Amino acid sequence: MDQLITRHRAERSSTCEDGGVELSSSVLGPSQRDLVLAKLAEQEFDVLVIGGGVTGAGTALDAASRGLSVALVEMRDWAAGTSSRSGKLFHGGLRYLEQFNFGLVREALKERGLMLEKLCPHLVNPIEFIYPIEHRIWERAYMGAGLFLYDTIGGAGAVPRHNHMSRKQVLARAPGLAQKSLVGGISFFDAQVDDSRHTLELVRTAAAYGALTAPALKVIGISHNDSGVVTGADVKDLESGSEFHIKAKTIINATGVWTDKIQKMAGGNSDFSVQASKGVHILVPRECIDSEVSVFVRAEDSVLFIRTWGAHWLIGTTDTPWDQGLDHPAASATDIEYLLRNVNRVLNVELTVDDIDGVYAGLRPLIKGKEGATSDLSREHAVETTVPGFTTIAGGKYTTYRVMAEDAVNASIKDLQSRGLIEEVPESDTANILLIGAVDLESVQTDLRAQGKIFGLNAKGIDHLLGRYGSMSSDLTAILKFRPELAQPIQGGAGYLRVEAVYAVTHEGALHIDDILTRRTHLSIQTPDQGLEAAVEVAQIMGAELGWDQDHVERELKHYQDRVAAELAAHSAANDTGAMEARNRVRDIRLTKV
Repeated sequence: MDQLITRHRAERSSTCEDGGVELSSSVLGPSQRDLVLAKLAEQEFDVLVIGGGVTGAGTALDAASRGLSVALVEMRDWAAGTSSRSGKLFHGGLRYLEQFNFGLVREALKERGLMLEKLCPHLVNPIEFIYPIEHRIWERAYMGAGLFLYDTIGGAGAVPRHNHMSRKQVLARAPGLAQKSLVGGISFFDAQVDDSRHTLELVRTAAAYGALTAPALKVIGISHNDSGVVTGADVKDLESGSEFHIKAKTIINATGVWTDKIQKMAGGNSDFSVQASKGVHILVPRECIDSEVSVFVRAEDSVLFIRTWGAHWLIGTTDTPWDQGLDHPAASATDIEYLLRNVNRVLNVELTVDDIDGVYAGLRPLIKGKEGATSDLSREHAVETTVPGFTTIAGGKYTTYRVMAEDAVNASIKDLQSRGLIEEVPESDTANILLIGAVDLESVQTDLRAQGKIFGLNAKGIDHLLGRYGSMSSDLTAILKFRPELAQPIQGGAGYLRVEAVYAVTHEGALHIDDILTRRTHLSIQTPDQGLEAAVEVAQIMGAELGWDQDHVERELKHYQDRVAAELAAHSAANDTGAMEARNRVRDIRLTKV
């Protein structure tokens, strides 16, 4: 790899229409992190948000956009936990209709419409599903009635309505479906999202509104005054090993499956706890299933999505209790066999383990009411202020993150006002705040498609950038103007460009190989070698940007290679215990450095 790659710190000078926010302040490069750490140690904040997943990022944006001073800290990388391991859908939860949970579905469908049509259309796309019907009368009537509600109770018009199909019509669109018991089908639409990139854009948008954001800061203690009121948090920088205190008038605990651990630090009594539930997905190449449309099927005890994801089919999910370690949930052979068994039930050519390119496991934070409380195990969210200065937001769905964030900030404002620390605060306006990649999107799309060849990009490359960065694609072309060789694809990188690896460091806060291969891109699950070939070039690119010597490059590369080996070993284990033992042999590099 060309060792002459230099650090490029091109910053956007344009402003966001929403309040004239400077988009250049959203840059999350290494020098910006150093400045943020210094400010975090010096200032007192109205709100400290703990947790850099979608809920924490959305909470930071909500609070900052209302004029509150905000700090957002994350133990590892942005979206490193559940928010990069979701089903990658903005959806209402069709199966919740069967539970008569119309309120949750209505709320989620409203949010789906906002994402598709307004807030981040570059990251969210309609996706069509077919539900295969095996029972001619009752099943068509039952599912048809449910999909009618799905079309009408919320978000109507954001996607096309459902449509009944004959057996012939189904097989014309999805000839790979098993024909033996097929009698027809129903098509319907939902929305697909690149979860980790969406969460990252939320973080950057919050930063554009003034929030100070920093990854690799682990909360190691919660401080209180003599009256028991929370006053801030002690944190450890997992990059340097240094420790310092962040002063805050109130803390919002948005840590998902880690909720109970942070709650314990704060003290007080909570009415609920969080139970982790494991969801596993697999990816197989598109040629493995002969279909032009995604498929929604019933599994043994739940439902299964077989959805398009670039050059792959993304198949999942499982839903099983998880009582192992929270940092590295792992898929076992049993999980993978479950998915293959259930998907093969509806295919005319069976998939095997050899067809799988990628596997990932994530943990859902389900609310479990404690003894004497009224809540049940639920995907709905709960907000609770257990001690003055400390509010927890837990549960919920990726789709409803914005509502969860608003509720959490409202509760914190109420707490602050009850203690006389703040006066009137505007209501949430995040339903009208575009993510930074959606600002001036049409203009950038037009310009890039007209001028892309100047930067060495073909039509496919232009669409690739626009679909991942939206209007921020102009940041990348600004780099290409001076470094045209970065328009070349990463070796073994499934079409990702060298400039994306540079940009991940200079603008998106990537500090380790895993940050790029797992979350800034998805090479760890999109390539048969889990990104091992691409890692070699990415390590050199990162090294040039971050000033690594060759020994440092080799250490980072070795860690990633060991991580891949540990995950593959976990996938051969028979159960969760074995999978966890194998996966935990190589922990996140931040959790092992200091």
